[in-house]
Amino acid sequence: MMKQQNTFRAAAVKSISLIAALLLLNACGSGAQTETNPPLPSAPTSTYSGPAPSFPDVQNFRVNLWENIRGAERCGACHNAGGQSPEFARGDDVNLAYAAVQGLVDLENPGTSRLVTKVGGGHNCWLGTDAPSLQSCADIMTTWIENWANSAGVGGGRQIVLTAPTPLVDPGTSRAFPDSSAGFDAIYQILRARCSGCHTPDSLTPQAPFFADEDRDIAYDAAKPKINLDNPPDSRLVVRLRNEFHNCWSDCQANADTMQTAIENFAATITPDAVDPNLVISKAMRLTDGIIASGGNRYEANQIALWEFKSGQGTTAFDTSGVDPAIDLTLSGDVEWVGGYGINIRDGKAQGSTARSSKLYNTITATGEYAIEAWVAPANVTQEEAYIVSYSGSDAVRNFTLGQTLYNYDAFNRSSTTDENGSPALSTADADEDLQATLQHVVVNFDPVNGRSIYVNGVFTDDIDANAGGDIGSWRNNFAFVLGNETSGNRQWQGVIRQVAIHNRALTPEQVVQNFDVGVGEKFFLLFYLGDHITTVPEPYLLFEVSQFDSYSYLFNKPRFISLDASVTDPGPITIAGLRIGVNGALADVGQGFQFIDTRAASFTAPYTPEGQLLSSQGTIISVKKTPEQDEFFLSFDFLGNDSNVFVEATPLPPGTPADGDPVPDIGLRTFEEINATMAAITTVSMQQPDVRDTFARVKQQLPTVENLGGFLAAHQMAIAQMAIEYCNALVDDSTKRASFWPGFGFPANINTAFGPGADRNLVFDPLINRIALPDAGGTGLTTQPNIGAMRGELDALTDVLTACYDFGTGTDNCEAGRTNTVVKALCGAALGNAAMLVQ
Repeated sequence: MMKQQNTFRAAAVKSISLIAALLLLNACGSGAQTETNPPLPSAPTSTYSGPAPSFPDVQNFRVNLWENIRGAERCGACHNAGGQSPEFARGDDVNLAYAAVQGLVDLENPGTSRLVTKVGGGHNCWLGTDAPSLQSCADIMTTWIENWANSAGVGGGRQIVLTAPTPLVDPGTSRAFPDSSAGFDAIYQILRARCSGCHTPDSLTPQAPFFADEDRDIAYDAAKPKINLDNPPDSRLVVRLRNEFHNCWSDCQANADTMQTAIENFAATITPDAVDPNLVISKAMRLTDGIIASGGNRYEANQIALWEFKSGQGTTAFDTSGVDPAIDLTLSGDVEWVGGYGINIRDGKAQGSTARSSKLYNTITATGEYAIEAWVAPANVTQEEAYIVSYSGSDAVRNFTLGQTLYNYDAFNRSSTTDENGSPALSTADADEDLQATLQHVVVNFDPVNGRSIYVNGVFTDDIDANAGGDIGSWRNNFAFVLGNETSGNRQWQGVIRQVAIHNRALTPEQVVQNFDVGVGEKFFLLFYLGDHITTVPEPYLLFEVSQFDSYSYLFNKPRFISLDASVTDPGPITIAGLRIGVNGALADVGQGFQFIDTRAASFTAPYTPEGQLLSSQGTIISVKKTPEQDEFFLSFDFLGNDSNVFVEATPLPPGTPADGDPVPDIGLRTFEEINATMAAITTVSMQQPDVRDTFARVKQQLPTVENLGGFLAAHQMAIAQMAIEYCNALVDDSTKRASFWPGFGFPANINTAFGPGADRNLVFDPLINRIALPDAGGTGLTTQPNIGAMRGELDALTDVLTACYDFGTGTDNCEAGRTNTVVKALCGAALGNAAMLVQ
C-alpha cells in the first residue's frame, strides 16, 4: 500500500496538462452548457452558474477543493477571475480554475502540495497567524486535497508514499543534558529574575512551561526543551527575545545576547558524545526528517468532524475535517496538551459553540446514522458517570454521549426508542471489563435498524442494544459538542484524548479494524539508509514507524527492510543482526528491544513484499533526550551486509550493600480469606453455612487485604466482629456442634445455673481459650502466647456485664428467655474476634 500507487490518481496527474489545455480551448467556444448548482453543505454561501465540469475529475476538484477555497474569506479574494495569478479560485468557470490549479496540488502526496505549504507558511490562513492556526490551515487544506485524490472511491482513506530522505547525513556529535542542574545556574538566575512573573505555577498569570520555578531542578527540566546545546542561537529562550521581542527587559538584541552567552557557557561545560568509529551504522535521521504517517489509510469517506490535537499549544483544538463549519473546541479548566498529539483532561473540558456544533445535527439527521470514533486513555477505572464525548444540552438532555462507568463504556443516544437523555444507555458487560486505563480505540455506531453497538480496539464487544432501531427525529440542533465533561460541567471525565472523529454513517466492522490498525498520534516513517554496507540491493533502507509516545518518550515500531527501487521484488538474503538504536551520538542505555533480530536464523522466514521485509512486529520505547526537533537517531548493527562489529555488553558493577529499609514488625495480620478459614477451623462451622457465607460476601472488602500490621484500620475490626458473631451464632444455634465444643456446659441453663456464684464459668471460657490461643489444644499455633489469665479476666468481666439482668443476691430474674445462649454467643464472638485469632 505504501509503494503502490492508485491507478486513477496517477492517470489523472499525468494527463492534467493535456486536460487543462483542452479545457482552455473549450472555454473559448460559444456553445458551453451552463447549470445552476446549489451550494454543498460545506460550501460558501454563493451559488455557481458557470459551465458544467467538462471531465469527471473536474467535478471531483469542484466538490472536494474548489467549493471550499473559492469564497472571499479564503482564496477567492485574490485568486479570482482577473485577479492574482494563478486563478485557481475563480468563481465563474470551474474548468478554468481546474486548469489553473495544476502544479499547486500533488494528488499522490497531498501534504506536500504547494497550496498546503503556502497556508501552512502563513499565506492567508483563515484561522489566524499563530503557529497552531497555521498548522490547522495546512491540515484542512491537506484534507480537501486528499478528498479529491480519494474521490475515485479506492479505500476511502489517506495514502502514504515513501520517498528517499535528502540529504543523507552521517550521525554527528551531540551534547546531552547532564542529570545535575548545577551548570544551569546562570541561565536559571536570568529566568528567575525576568520570567517568574508568568512562568511559575504560583504567579498571578501562570503560563507553562514553568522554567522559572523556585525549585531549580523543576525549572531545569522545564527549560530543557527550550535550550539547544549544539546550536545555542537556535534556543527558544534566545529566539523569543531576539526575533519575537517577547518580554525583553531592556534592549531585545542585548537581552538575547545575554541569554545566548549563558547557554553557550553551559554548553561548553558538557563534553559532546561522538559516535564510536567501530560501530556499523546507518545514516542519521531526525523525527522531523521522516514522512508523516499519521492518519495513513484511515477510512474517512463519511467523516464530518475530526480533532487530532496537533497544535500542541494554545486554548483551541481545531476541527481539521475540512467540513464547514469547523467545530473548533475551546479548552477550559485543567487541560494540558500531550506530546505526540493529544490533550490530558484532569478537571476541565473542551467545548464547541452551539452554532458550529449544529453541523452534527444537520449532517447526521440527513442520514439517520452515525459513528463516534475516539482514541482515549482513561486515567483510572474508578470514575463513574464520566462523559468522554458528548453532544448535549445539560446532564438531562442530549443527542449522543460516550461515557465511562468503572470498567464499562456507556453509549447514550436520543431516539424514538429512548428518552430525551438517551437512556437507557447501552453499556459494555461488567464481567468483560472492556474499558481499561490504557490507550484504547473506541467506536460507537448507531443506525436505525441495529441501534447502538460498541467496538473496543477493533473488536465488537458483543453487547446487543435492547432498544435497537428507532429514528433520531427528536434530536435538537441547539446542543453543544464537548469532550471530557458535560456542558453543565458536572460529569467530569479524567484521562487523555488522542483523537476524536464523527462520521455521519455507521462504520462497518472492516472500517473499524482499518482505522484501529492505522493507530493514532504524531507518527513518522523514518528511512535509515543502509547503502554504505548493503551494496547488492539498490536504495536499501531500514524503515521504522516512529511516534512520540508521550512527552517523555518515542515509540519505535515494526522495523522492516525495504528497497525504494520499485523494480526490486526479491532482494535475496540480506544479513541484518543485532539492531540497536542510537540517539545523539550514543547508543540508548535502555529500550534496545531489537538487539536479537537475526535474519540469518532458521526461525526467520519473513518474506519480502512491496511493503518490505518485516524484521519484527514489536516495538520499543526510547526516551526523549532533548526535543523531537533536536534528537538525532541512527542505527547500529552487529552484522549488516558483509560488515560486522559484535556488540559486547559492559560488565555490570557488583551491587553495593543495600541500605537498611524501614523497620517492619515480626508479626502480621491474617488477610480476609485467612480470617474466614481460621474462624471456620476454630468453631467447626462450615464457611458455606448460609448466614456465614452471606456475611462474608457482604464484609469481604472491609477485611484486611495485606498482612502489614501498620495498615490495620478500625473498619477492619468492625468487619471481623461481624464475622465472629455470625460464626458464633451458627455454632451456638447448632445443638450438636455446641455440645461438642462445650462438652461440660449445659444448654439451655438459666443465667444463675450457668453463670451464678456456684457455676464454673471456665466451662465456657476454657474451650474458647484452648482452641483460639493454645497450640497443644488444637488452637492457632502462636509461638508467643497471650496472657491466658488476662483473657479469662476479660471474659469474666464481660460475663458480669452481660448477666446484669439477673440479681444473684435476691434471685430476681429480669433476663429475657434464651439469655444464656445470647451470653455464650457474645463471649464466643469476643474471644474469636480478638488479636489471638487475627495476629500471625
